[in-house]
Amino acid sequence: MHGDGRRPVIDTSVPHPARRYNYWLGGKDHFAADRASGDEIERKFPGMRTGVRANRDVLGRMVSHLAGEAGIRQFLDIGTGLPTAGNTHEIAQRIARDCRVVYVDNDPMVMTHAQALLKSTPEGRTTYLEADLRDPGAILADKGLRDTLDLDRPVALMLIAILHFVPGEGAALPLVRELLAALPSGSHLALTHFTTDFMTPEEQTRYAAMLAAGRSDVWPRGRAELEELFAGLDLVDPGLALVTDWRPAPGADRPDPRLVSIWGAVGRKP
Repeated sequence: MHGDGRRPVIDTSVPHPARRYNYWLGGKDHFAADRASGDEIERKFPGMRTGVRANRDVLGRMVSHLAGEAGIRQFLDIGTGLPTAGNTHEIAQRIARDCRVVYVDNDPMVMTHAQALLKSTPEGRTTYLEADLRDPGAILADKGLRDTLDLDRPVALMLIAILHFVPGEGAALPLVRELLAALPSGSHLALTHFTTDFMTPEEQTRYAAMLAAGRSDVWPRGRAELEELFAGLDLVDPGLALVTDWRPAPGADRPDPRLVSIWGAVGRKP
């Protein structure tokens, strides 16, 4: 929101991560700038859609674990993106109809779609907040969150393919720590993040040049920096893994790790 209370407008001339992601997933909610950005990245890194789809698939497996084995009934999903099949509340409420989910994103187009499409079961609840990951305090203090989630009970903090839009070495850690500090014992962090760890040296150099030139807004992080985000948490098996290796379904495709290039993990706060 703007300081004067006005809603931010949608700038269709500038690519937005949520709309580009929707384009890669085969959705319809994107503009020419989003498609151009997505096509440019994929020309330089063929197979980008493989990673995007793998990331969407692992979201389902993580939520299923959290609502099932872990018994979580509250979810804080930051960086929601445009609604598509298999949203967090749909997966969670199939397992337990009383699950409550707060979705957070900073794109007014996402908010419009979310309010129309993200409908809860009668037993549960979904709420959408228009807020920014870079201001955890505002998210945690929001009345909509406080009315939906009980922060004295365990919460699953979902940071799925969102922290790589926070550029800078070490920039993600204070955000994660502030969010986790507000959640009680038994809460979980579920995270996925783009990396160049699996790329060839030539591809890593090409991506670094693209990032430096402002042709990509996705800041990669390596295994060591991501492990630091889980410091003090108990990692759920198999730990930090390529998302296609995080509890894959029997017989699932295992594409070239270079095409996936996304780390994922779930950790429990003791």
